[in-house]
Amino acid sequence: MSIWWSLHLRREAASVPLARRLLLGAMETAGVDPDISYDLSVALTEACANAVEHGGDDASGGPAAAYRVTAYLDGERCRIEVADTGPGFTGGRPSRPAPAPADAEHGRGLCLIRELADHVHIGSATARGGAVVSFDKIIKWRNDIPLVAV
Repeated sequence: MSIWWSLHLRREAASVPLARRLLLGAMETAGVDPDISYDLSVALTEACANAVEHGGDDASGGPAAAYRVTAYLDGERCRIEVADTGPGFTGGRPSRPAPAPADAEHGRGLCLIRELADHVHIGSATARGGAVVSFDKIIKWRNDIPLVAV
């Protein structure tokens, strides 16, 4: 089975739970194990929250006022990519951050994504700027899968 979807979202806090709910709904319908779905939804939430907070500053409603979420559920793997049009990372990749204190309200997102996913790539989108966070995880399926591959 293969499912692919892409969203173009405004950089507003309300877009984060929307992306999360769409992912959870697609994974539940496809028959993905709930624990895997939950891990990926938390990682997606963190990536979207970073795009909303750091993804650019364009009050005119231009491209920097939006970000993109793309998800691929293909065979035994789910891959998610969140891309914004903000300043990106100096040198193309962020340094591996030190873990934030347990009571910190900021600075744990990329660490959480790395812990919840099997493979993570974080870097700058293009020469024009922007950051891309992509991650994937091997899928486990429920026993009662509602969709069957043809």
